[in-house]
Amino acid sequence: MTRLPPAPPSTPPGPGGRRLRKPLLSRLSPPQLIALSFAAAIFVGAVLLWLPVMHGVNPDGTRRSVNFLQALFTATSALCVTGLNVIDPSKDFNRLGQVVIMLLIQLGGLGIITFGTSFALLSRRRVNFSDRIRLAQQVSALNAGDVLPLIRNIFLFTFVIEAVGALLLLPAFVPREGWGRGTFYAIFHSISAFNNAGFALYSDNLMGFVGDPLVSIVISLLIILGGTGFLVQLNVVGRLLNPRRQRLMVHSKLVLTMMGVLLALGTVAYLALEWSNPKTLGPLGFGDKLLASFFQSVTTRTAGFNTLDYGAMGVPVIFISILLMFIGANPGSTGGGIKTSTFYVMMASAWSMVRGRRDITLFRRRLDTETVLRAMTVGLLSIGLVNVMLIALLMLNSRPEILFVQLFFEAVSAFGTVGLSMNTTPLLNPGQHVILILLMFLGRIGPLTFAVAFSRPESRDLVRYPADKDILIG
Repeated sequence: MTRLPPAPPSTPPGPGGRRLRKPLLSRLSPPQLIALSFAAAIFVGAVLLWLPVMHGVNPDGTRRSVNFLQALFTATSALCVTGLNVIDPSKDFNRLGQVVIMLLIQLGGLGIITFGTSFALLSRRRVNFSDRIRLAQQVSALNAGDVLPLIRNIFLFTFVIEAVGALLLLPAFVPREGWGRGTFYAIFHSISAFNNAGFALYSDNLMGFVGDPLVSIVISLLIILGGTGFLVQLNVVGRLLNPRRQRLMVHSKLVLTMMGVLLALGTVAYLALEWSNPKTLGPLGFGDKLLASFFQSVTTRTAGFNTLDYGAMGVPVIFISILLMFIGANPGSTGGGIKTSTFYVMMASAWSMVRGRRDITLFRRRLDTETVLRAMTVGLLSIGLVNVMLIALLMLNSRPEILFVQLFFEAVSAFGTVGLSMNTTPLLNPGQHVILILLMFLGRIGPLTFAVAFSRPESRDLVRYPADKDILIG
């Protein structure tokens, strides 16, 4: 047996023959850096929101009390652009605390590494190739070479859309709140909607705007744009501006088609199943029913706003909402879930197997095996994670009045970084709140990213065994 020569050192020797160690951040893989940067930012955000100077004031002039777990939950929900709340952000935090929440939402929506790279570009620092690899992984870029121009375009597109959204929302909030407060409300809700966060500055979220077409349509469009995915946004804009040279990618065609289908099916489901419910759509006219059904269909795509009371909805539409929340938004977007493309690949591969076809085709293109395996891995890891955490929620449940369907809804909402609730989140105990914090964190960075971040480095086996076709499946 011949021995292989020793592998060259990963870093060149320094003075005196001693090997130089790379800085800690440069030794981290892209998934590790994404996971650890989110965890660090959540802790910093929690400490800030825990400070008494961030808390609201009671009618008697005393400060509201917010403990560290509540601050940690709020910071996680904001940075992971979820929207679940154990306290009321409109009352328990003052304007300074709400600004911190808004900044956490913006930071979490665009991505921490994205912000770091942008500051490096502004300060004219050089961004090396390893930084580009990490950045490409966070924004789901196709390659590392085009990532810096992509980041510039992402920031420009994001801030322009959020500014336009805030301007459009001014006529809705200024008459209610006055110029100063109303302007802040417009900016806050525009940022929250585009980043699919679902945080609102009203105790009933947006239920007071159920029949307001301006708020419902503007918020819905912001949610859709934010959940479309940065690559798809720029691809569509490029196609519109230069149709001869820019073509739509197969990925763009897939996710846009899936978005349209899921939005239509969700709207029909809400309209049909809640039509006569006296606590939701029942009292509304046809136009308001259609508007409210469309809004709920949009917001289940990981946004978290609601103009109807989910605690008053029937069980059939709740399970449809759970399915929509689990699927989520598009890859590379501000939304969560397993993503529309993952769901399509899983369903298409199963359908191709049923029809006896070996290849999965899409827009005259064949999906490779690695894409199918990655989709199946993401789907199975997500299902396993939600089920394990749901069992933990059930084991920790100390209130018999909280039903299984409510905890199931909470678990999927947290994992999909949606933020919808059947009025259950504040009723849960601290142990269950910790479970939801973990679900929001893992749902934002992605179960596959987390698994890769802390798994063993890839090893290439020197021996490859023959395949066995005697194992029966199904």
